[in-house]
Amino acid sequence: MYVKVIVDISHSSLDRPFEYKIPEGMEKIVNVGSVVNVPFGKGNKLIKAYVIEISDKSEYDPGKIKELTGIDNNSMPVESELISLAWFIKENYGSTMSKALKTVLTVGKKVKKTEKKYLLLNVSEEEGWNYIQTYRQKKTTGKRADFLEYLLKKKRVSESDAKKDTGISDSIIKALKTERIIDIEKEVVYRSPFNKEDIEDTPTYSIELTPEQRRVSDDILNDNNKPHLIFGVTGSGKTEVYMDMIDRVLKEGKEAIVLLPEIALTYQMIKRYYRRFGDVVSIINSRMSDGEKFDQFERAKKGDVKIMVGPRSALFTPFTNLGIIIMDEEHDGAYKSDKVPKYHTRDVAIKRAEISGAYMVMGSATPAVDSYYKALNGVYILHKLLKRPGNSVLPDVETVDMREEIKSGNLSIFSEKLQKGIADRLKKNEQSLLFINRRGYSSFVSCRSCGHIIKCPHCEVSLTYHNDKKLRCHYCGYEKNVPEVCPECGSVHIGRFGIGTQQIEDKLKEMFPDIRVLRMDYDTTRKKGEYERIVESFEKKEADVLVGTQMIVKGYDFPDVTLVGVLAADLSLFDSDYMSGEKTFQLITQAAGRAGRGSKKGEVVLQTYNPDEPCLKAAVKQDYEMFYNGESAYRNIVKYPPFGELCVIFVGHEDEGISRYVINDISSRIDVSIRNGDVKDVVKLGPSKAGIYKVNDIYRNVIYIKSENPKMLGKLRKGIEKYIDILINNNKQFEKIIFQCDMNPYSVY
Repeated sequence: MYVKVIVDISHSSLDRPFEYKIPEGMEKIVNVGSVVNVPFGKGNKLIKAYVIEISDKSEYDPGKIKELTGIDNNSMPVESELISLAWFIKENYGSTMSKALKTVLTVGKKVKKTEKKYLLLNVSEEEGWNYIQTYRQKKTTGKRADFLEYLLKKKRVSESDAKKDTGISDSIIKALKTERIIDIEKEVVYRSPFNKEDIEDTPTYSIELTPEQRRVSDDILNDNNKPHLIFGVTGSGKTEVYMDMIDRVLKEGKEAIVLLPEIALTYQMIKRYYRRFGDVVSIINSRMSDGEKFDQFERAKKGDVKIMVGPRSALFTPFTNLGIIIMDEEHDGAYKSDKVPKYHTRDVAIKRAEISGAYMVMGSATPAVDSYYKALNGVYILHKLLKRPGNSVLPDVETVDMREEIKSGNLSIFSEKLQKGIADRLKKNEQSLLFINRRGYSSFVSCRSCGHIIKCPHCEVSLTYHNDKKLRCHYCGYEKNVPEVCPECGSVHIGRFGIGTQQIEDKLKEMFPDIRVLRMDYDTTRKKGEYERIVESFEKKEADVLVGTQMIVKGYDFPDVTLVGVLAADLSLFDSDYMSGEKTFQLITQAAGRAGRGSKKGEVVLQTYNPDEPCLKAAVKQDYEMFYNGESAYRNIVKYPPFGELCVIFVGHEDEGISRYVINDISSRIDVSIRNGDVKDVVKLGPSKAGIYKVNDIYRNVIYIKSENPKMLGKLRKGIEKYIDILINNNKQFEKIIFQCDMNPYSVY
């Protein structure tokens, strides 16, 4: 048996693993992640190395490969856990080990530590005064005397303060240091990822749990055999339960990771955690600089940070004694990585909790269908929070059929009901939140007169509008021209459907000239700190209305928001995606949950052209069970997750012919494997062009594979990966092939 090891986990040498032989008798005790001792270099110096792969074949001449000398049993550093996690990602999500390692470990360019210098006297006080008298006797050393007198009073002072107070120069500091009259101490200063002053001004946060919340917290901490799922209605106090569990875990000397789906949520959430736990809380996210990220992970290693809050990357915090992982809003699609390796944070978090012996807790008002299915079938342990604490109740939700608005002559993007609601809140000095499913466009074609959506006759998904004015199905490749009139009712009011946040903001200001509007979408949050600025401004009631996309409905708590308007609820409903119903229900329910979270009653206005859609009816009633029963029945029929597995094979190349050749060749090989019985119970859809066929001059093609047997898909995926490796390594014309396998994708390619 042979192992591949890395000897440096801090930078890009991860790309250069070294191969060693496992000595006879040690095969059973060497695992991925093991810390081993190996002879390294010409001098065979014994050093520590980390096992990243085990194989029964060698890539080199076996006679020239050195043997590892043993396992380092003195320590199992956190890096070993993370390497095991990387192996899990590599095996389950179609990735190279190098890419997986770079996902879980803080690797890359070295980040310079920031240091603060302090000056202090290195002689007795009596000696110090003697030096002062000596320096005063000479004209050239008067500044030294002045500085020493200053230092005798201060005892210890930062170099920056000393220069500011006395004007002392670097040359004088150097001279006094050389004479050993003063000493210089260096202290590592960690960059702060947030402004603590803004948080420290807020009162300490603590709350007494309700009996329902206490029961859930106790039940979870009494059972660490399986992952836990909290199904709690919006505003039921899931965060209070999380903090109670974290408090108890911290008292045992352990650490906690709190995962959030969006960077946008971090600001409001960090305030709540910091007010409860203080300086042991930190954050990590992709908007932070390399230095800020490096510092937070260093603080975690040292034990200065006990709670790390943030999106996906927070999961890989190098805690040495991890006690609990909290995954808030576990249903959210942002937990699925959009880059290779395309892992799902939920599954990787469960694996890390298993490796670390930590509790794994997920929570949502609208759990993922896959998660709820596992909870009902005993894979997860289900807990329910069905009441809002105190006097707060779920808001009333009213559906407005926009087809009727058109018939009555209202062509505005705001229904009469919503217009009156906004005007009423302005009079009462209350706030409104207007949510649209997408930033600026929609890609399906619909009729504004009857609500008819142009769908694929073979796949029961909406056809997607392309720039060549064709409608295409992203599953089977069917295409047709955009009709000039509605095939259902003959109306000429048919076309691409879509409005954007900017348009909503402009229309609001036309309708209400004095209204104060904030907008939160991709365009307004590109710069660092913009999320925080917008949220803080709305919290301080510096705006009457917050307009935004999906990011404004995910977990925010604004007590003065009493009206939520969901504009064009249909937008996500007709994505070319088997999960479109689930996403729509989740978004609308989450949006509705932002209303009436304080003592005032909330109201939700749901604008739609398709009020009879089952998922919309369930969202109006805020009835998750009603939605789940209908959605799971549909999924079971067509064997989509959780009743089957889905894999996307993606091929891209700048040469259209090469891209098409490779995808067709893969398709033929899959057909042969199915015919020969190498893989069973597998259904292939495609090949076809990707939804957006050309991106950055890359031609994109896909194949979808379905199976109720995940092992069959795994076997097929690994076979295709080997074929691609051979193709790339043996023929230069295929070197630039972009290849991806995406298990259970969250969106259509």
